[in-house]
Amino acid sequence: MCGIVGYIGSKEKKSIILSGLKELEYRGYDSSGIATMSGEKIDCFKAVGKLSNLEEKTKNFTSDGFGVAIGHTRWATHGKPTEINAHPHLGEYSFVTHNGIIENYQEIKDELEKDGVNFLSQTDTEVIVHLFEKFNEELKDPFKAFEKTISKLVGSYAILIISKAAGDTIFFAKNAVPMIIGQDDNGEVFFSSSDAPLIGYVKDVVYLDDKMYGYAKKGVVEIYKNHKTIKPQKHALPTDRSYAQKEGFRFFMEKEIYEQSTVATETMMGRVKNGTIKFDEISPEIFDGIDEIVLCACGTSYHAALTASYLFERVAKIRTKVEIASEFRYKEPFLNKNSLFIVVSQSGETADTLEALKIAKDAGLKTLAICNVDNSSMVRLAGNVILTRAGIEKGVASTKAFTTQVMTLWMVVLYLANLRKILSNDELKNETKALLNLPKVLEVDPKLHEKIRRISKHYLHGHGFFFIGRDVFYPLALEGALKLKEISYLHAEGYASGEMKHGPIALVDEGLFTIALLPKNTLYEKTKSNVEEIAARDGFVLAISPLEFELSDDFIKTSEQEHFMSEFFEMMVVLQLFALEISIRLGNDVDMPRNLAKSVTVE
Repeated sequence: MCGIVGYIGSKEKKSIILSGLKELEYRGYDSSGIATMSGEKIDCFKAVGKLSNLEEKTKNFTSDGFGVAIGHTRWATHGKPTEINAHPHLGEYSFVTHNGIIENYQEIKDELEKDGVNFLSQTDTEVIVHLFEKFNEELKDPFKAFEKTISKLVGSYAILIISKAAGDTIFFAKNAVPMIIGQDDNGEVFFSSSDAPLIGYVKDVVYLDDKMYGYAKKGVVEIYKNHKTIKPQKHALPTDRSYAQKEGFRFFMEKEIYEQSTVATETMMGRVKNGTIKFDEISPEIFDGIDEIVLCACGTSYHAALTASYLFERVAKIRTKVEIASEFRYKEPFLNKNSLFIVVSQSGETADTLEALKIAKDAGLKTLAICNVDNSSMVRLAGNVILTRAGIEKGVASTKAFTTQVMTLWMVVLYLANLRKILSNDELKNETKALLNLPKVLEVDPKLHEKIRRISKHYLHGHGFFFIGRDVFYPLALEGALKLKEISYLHAEGYASGEMKHGPIALVDEGLFTIALLPKNTLYEKTKSNVEEIAARDGFVLAISPLEFELSDDFIKTSEQEHFMSEFFEMMVVLQLFALEISIRLGNDVDMPRNLAKSVTVE
């Protein structure tokens, strides 16, 4: 979830860029940087960690007078969080910032290295600036060189380039990653990847569409698509920064539900390619001699781990168990030296999970952390780390963090299955095809959201909720119940569907709501039979399924999917929206539910 800011004008450039980057802090980052140019003088500063580190580095630097400037906050995809890998990246006389991923960067890098170009960083981004300078030397025209550069790029990008070859200009391009441009009354030009940094500087902006590119000078913004000049429509900018951060949504949780489609792409960047799974962050040697997986987590992360346990055993054919961290640390566990101990945490600071990780490390087990926050305690302690790349999640009740945890664990399953030669090439391609389909699956259909909003009024009374499902839909039922509990304060429980007749069905009556997950591709008839038992006892049933269920009191139809995990993620979105809309009707603060904290750093 990288961030970009740019500026052309006569104000203090450092302060505009830094204040803009501060507005993007909520997205998350692991390093940041700024480059300013006045005439032919370029100054560049980079820092790892919090933005305050960059502010400290630039405290004695001033950049008055006319010039151009670009800034960036980075969420690592290629190369570790270091100053060398931080943006902006330098060529001989130009700088670039970039959000997204250049899928063909290795091919471009190989060609440039044959031409004698030396690379400093491990990033995909650095190829952009060197390619630009190569073409500029050939064409002697910076804009034509930029146009040719972006024609060679495959992937997603929001790009800003400044260069001594055009000292008063910023070159820009956008594909599949946000880029916004605005001008003030004096002709000064502002760039950002989000609304908030531009508020207070400009009144209206252009939201670039994919494949748009161009150049800007003071008083001039030229935008092109397919080599033709275009004049995109301008839109009024919100005046409230907190509203801009929420991007028009009522709550951060709602925004984060809608963001899941985007963060799914972020999670897979550089990892799902050519029908296989690749992790630059870990070595396949961590699986050498491993005959068991132990997953350990709390709360929502526990539900992600429980989901993954089905996949490890079914797909990778390896014995797997799941531990609740708060229980594991006190049970005097028997630890198999041939286990890979995987901890799952959004924050990387969850006290119980952190202590469990210490126990596993002290016992000599190989360890892997699945985490969203780089440089967190868990990340620093674990032997191996895979970041989920969800960006900062402001809503206390986790949504996109859960999504990216399950996705990341699914990718680890496929990575291991490939190492163990469990899957054929065609089977692996089918699995990666399902993964690549998730951004589409996770898109929120406004009609579906509106239906959930309307039916939510049915569920404000009664004496509780059962969420039921089988297989991976059992941990999803647990997660759906937890979401509702967390933000609505209504009593809800998740159950494996087959367990209903072993006691819980005694609670069923017309005042009990049952939320039944009925996927077409996983044990549909078995689950349907369990739901029929509830309907026969006058239980109120909301069925979520691609197949019509005649005994349900409410029905939410999901789409037909080829893979059961596609059904999993589509139903997950339904459950998140269901909890959200009930909570809003009850008048609760969705983002800050009572008695809860985002990161549980105490027992």
